[in-house]
Amino acid sequence: MLELLSNARAELNISDMQVEHWNPEIDGPLSEDALRQKLSGHGYDVTRYVYPPGTHFSDHTHEIDKLDAVLSGRFRMTLGGQSVVLQAGDCLFVPRGAVHSAEVLGEEPVVSLDATRSG
Repeated sequence: MLELLSNARAELNISDMQVEHWNPEIDGPLSEDALRQKLSGHGYDVTRYVYPPGTHFSDHTHEIDKLDAVLSGRFRMTLGGQSVVLQAGDCLFVPRGAVHSAEVLGEEPVVSLDATRSG
């Protein structure tokens, strides 16, 4: 996980959107602490959010690169005309300036770790 993050801004073609999946054989059991530690170990500042069912974020951008990582629930992310449903242990890189949207699917809240890098 996170290999694409090292050179993500330089190499990411948004039309080739990729999701990194938590691998328990390599990463150990998925937990909030383990995922937070992995993200912060790669230089990210991590913030936890809980989005209730029905939450929808229309098209928007950010001025910084970020990662959306999901701990629980189902979160549909649309980026560069492609959509993917993130579930527990999934992580998506969103480059600064990329137009994207998101929505919680189903009746379970989404617990998300939002990871950003300053500078």
